[in-house]
Amino acid sequence: MRIDQLPFCTTDWNLVERSEHKGDSGVAYWRTRQFGEIRVRMVEYTEGYLADHWCEKGHILLCLEGELHTELADGRKFVLIPGMSYQVADHAEAHRSSAPLGAKLFIVD
Repeated sequence: MRIDQLPFCTTDWNLVERSEHKGDSGVAYWRTRQFGEIRVRMVEYTEGYLADHWCEKGHILLCLEGELHTELADGRKFVLIPGMSYQVADHAEAHRSSAPLGAKLFIVD
């Protein structure tokens, strides 16, 4: 990742408009800032959330609250708790998220 043409700035995530994204079950609420080609999000998954797709986008993801379950297309499964992250490249390994107990995440992609 290369970060160009981005002067120092701060973000009060409480002031960023929230958008709703329904999963197969539950809802994801995104607060999104776009900095050139870099998307930065604060994401909240409701209890019982299950993504409605397999994602192939690269991410750097940090779990802030709750518990994030991530399944890879090859069957491997991972659980993130607060303070844990995962990193994956674009088109490297398809993955799908769920949050049986709900979760809050910080994501850069």
